Amino acid sequence: MNERQFGPRLTADGASFRLWAPAARRVDVLLDKPYALRRGDDGWFSADVAGVKAGAHYKFRIDDDIDVPDPASAFQPEDVSGPSEVIDHATYRWRSENWRGRPWPETVILESHVGTFKRDGTYRAMIDRLDHLKTTGITALELMPLADFAGQRNWGYDGVLWYAPDSAYGRPDDLKTLIDEAHLRGLMVFLDVVYNHFGPEGNYLGRYAPSFFTDAQTPWGSAIDYRVRQVRDFAIENALYWLRDYRFDGLRLDAVHAIAEPGEVPMLGDLSRAVGKLADATGRYIHLMLENDDNAAHLLDAGQNPPSGKYRAQWNDDYHHAWHVLLTGEAHGYYRDYQHSPLRDIARTLGSGFVYQGEASAHRDGQPRGEPSGKLAPLAFVSFLQNHDQIGNRALGDRLEANANPRAMEAALTITLLAPMVPMLFMGEEWGSKAPFPFFCDFHGDLAKAVREGRRREFAGAYAKYGDEIPDPLEISTMQSAVLDWPSREQSPGRERLALVQKLLSIRQREVIPRLAGAVFGRAHAEDSGLLAADWRLGDGSTLSLTANLSNGDTPLAAAPKGTLIWGSELTGSMPPWAVSWRIG
Repeated sequence: MNERQFGPRLTADGASFRLWAPAARRVDVLLDKPYALRRGDDGWFSADVAGVKAGAHYKFRIDDDIDVPDPASAFQPEDVSGPSEVIDHATYRWRSENWRGRPWPETVILESHVGTFKRDGTYRAMIDRLDHLKTTGITALELMPLADFAGQRNWGYDGVLWYAPDSAYGRPDDLKTLIDEAHLRGLMVFLDVVYNHFGPEGNYLGRYAPSFFTDAQTPWGSAIDYRVRQVRDFAIENALYWLRDYRFDGLRLDAVHAIAEPGEVPMLGDLSRAVGKLADATGRYIHLMLENDDNAAHLLDAGQNPPSGKYRAQWNDDYHHAWHVLLTGEAHGYYRDYQHSPLRDIARTLGSGFVYQGEASAHRDGQPRGEPSGKLAPLAFVSFLQNHDQIGNRALGDRLEANANPRAMEAALTITLLAPMVPMLFMGEEWGSKAPFPFFCDFHGDLAKAVREGRRREFAGAYAKYGDEIPDPLEISTMQSAVLDWPSREQSPGRERLALVQKLLSIRQREVIPRLAGAVFGRAHAEDSGLLAADWRLGDGSTLSLTANLSNGDTPLAAAPKGTLIWGSELTGSMPPWAVSWRIG
């Protein structure tokens, strides 16, 4: 699948244009003048146009009725409804030419939003903070979705032109420069991609390719019909495009439970196998992750290298939810599924991956959720205490730091960053940033009104007390409030939190990562006193063990833990509140 079907291809004397438009009678490509495309098999239209060079702007005219951008546009300099630009990816000169990535066990992720990472909000602006990531102990920068969206500000999940990195952040070469500079520092770069829906503004596929969609609905719009070969190819080719032409080291697939297909999800397997062929051909490490509310353990295999139908890991929402309830006491929405015993739920994630492995979920009206996951490797789970969703889907976009005891937060971080699962932080979490991350977008007219009213309805229950304090997602000030407060990392308490995270990740790099390949789950249990204990057998045959007191009072110990201490204090008789001890033996 390395030969692109979608989007223009530069030729020796011009460019070849193609559009899959099965419902169209006529298609013209608009350049200096209209050029008629020939209709071929299976709804494809194509034409070779001489004299076209990189930088040319074009649109497609459908049935002399509507002018639309290329759905596989490589760049949209004038937003989603403007002309597409021909990009020659071969002209970029990579400096990190010998970069082949890093093995999965070395992964420590920082999730980031380009537009709010720094005040100027561009790809290039992120570069001077890459050294901060490296010295902190981060090994992978994960970018929230970049696919072109309507307007100048967005989380990225409303993208409509999957191949075009949004122009609000810079040009394609600017994104490549960011990735190149990260690779030169030994950092991987992952991209969040959305294959379950298209955004609500700027998607014209329904006009000329209605077979892209099914009658089913996702929470965000019409479901995509991956039973159609061309539709499946469009997504798989997009994944390969980001990995090949931009040299991303991996992808995180958003909300795959919302991909609507009868029975199994063959697109996911096909995509993994196609990526595996690319990894095999190039000798690169390429990592694929899922977000999947279904907790489908059968899709995961952390050790499959290269990918061959499976995915390295899943973002473990269960881990986050249990910790959130323990640290805040909140029990509304999906947190109600973890309110009975969050400490025991944490123990279950540490001992076998998911909390819900087939049990009934009260939040889902008693429906069973998940599959047994204890036989998977711990590396098949990405653990986090915060991410864009869990902060931004709150009424005020407030971080956990604003609601949790600092000592409890440090205990949670100490467990998350040294456990054998893949840890992830949300940008600024490494210094305990309190900058909010509220939902924001840049729609207009009826759509803007619908978004604003929808958010108010969403927060009419548990968050009603905030009233007019809830930020308007359409106001530019809402996005501006989310810009990271970088100076606070150099002031107390940010300075001390950053030092703690750096120390923990240094220990992870030295003591844990070299032993992670081949690690398996062991035992984990929690007691009413707040005592938490867990162990894992590591790949070299040693045992990593955790003992923690996740309560506000001293907790007695029946026996002193065994092994060489790598974090914490020697324990005799009892553990003080929120103390954490890690050992290897």
